[in-house]
Amino acid sequence: MTPLRQRMLQDMSIRNLAENTQRSYLQQVSSFARYFDCSPESMGPEKVREYQVHLVEDCKLAPSSISIAVSALRFLYKVTLKQPWAPDEIPMPKKPFKLPVILSPEEVMRFLESVHSMKHRAILMAAYAAGLRVSEATHLKVTDIDSQRMMLRVEQGKFAKDRYVMLSPRLLEELRSYWRAGRPKTWLFPGDIPGSPISRHAVGLACQKAHRCSGIKKPITPHSLRHAFATHLLERGVDVRRIQLLMGHRSLATTTRYLKVATSTICATTSPLDLLPDIGPTQSKAPESTHF
Repeated sequence: MTPLRQRMLQDMSIRNLAENTQRSYLQQVSSFARYFDCSPESMGPEKVREYQVHLVEDCKLAPSSISIAVSALRFLYKVTLKQPWAPDEIPMPKKPFKLPVILSPEEVMRFLESVHSMKHRAILMAAYAAGLRVSEATHLKVTDIDSQRMMLRVEQGKFAKDRYVMLSPRLLEELRSYWRAGRPKTWLFPGDIPGSPISRHAVGLACQKAHRCSGIKKPITPHSLRHAFATHLLERGVDVRRIQLLMGHRSLATTTRYLKVATSTICATTSPLDLLPDIGPTQSKAPESTHF
């Protein structure tokens, strides 16, 4: 490990950046150095700009992928190298605003029925029942289940914050059946490596398999279940602020985007066309049949 890599890793560690973020930042800086075959210490804003052009024009990366590279380089030059030029001026690509594709309750049920492994069904059911991120679901411990208070403890979720979420009676029943069959010790969902939890990759593969079996045309990832959790709560009239707390969102604005996909708020709104008086028929003859 080079001294620069070691220092950057230490800088990220003392700021308590998430492990996934640290790993991603190191990969991005390594790719930057390999592209020029030169240490980042000897490069400046012009090389950063050239690299961004390469990512856009040659690699054809999406704005979200380029944003990760920019964030890594900003951290490197601002925090670790403390360059006199302004790293914050490295342009961040504008991300297109996209609404998540939401599964209906019926589709969630159909999807979960297509998960044949008891372990995989339990973890995916937990992601939907409690609105968990996949990293939060994989790191659940047996001791995080509080059946007395019917609560689920999420330890050190995103932004290094603990929170409690409701423990669904139906989920508790599923988890008890799963526990009796496998008797996990520390991690609720242990992985193939002894002493380690199940990997995000393994959950993703299980999700893909169930998606194929379900025949659902909409795209489905483990995070789709978290989106469905928030949207279905909104459609049942749960307060946005309460949903924010359950999901562990730092900003209420992140939670309110689900208002844009909640059918109870969109479809229940009357169109102004329906408020107009009756409109007379057109002069042309109406068609005999319709495809609608």
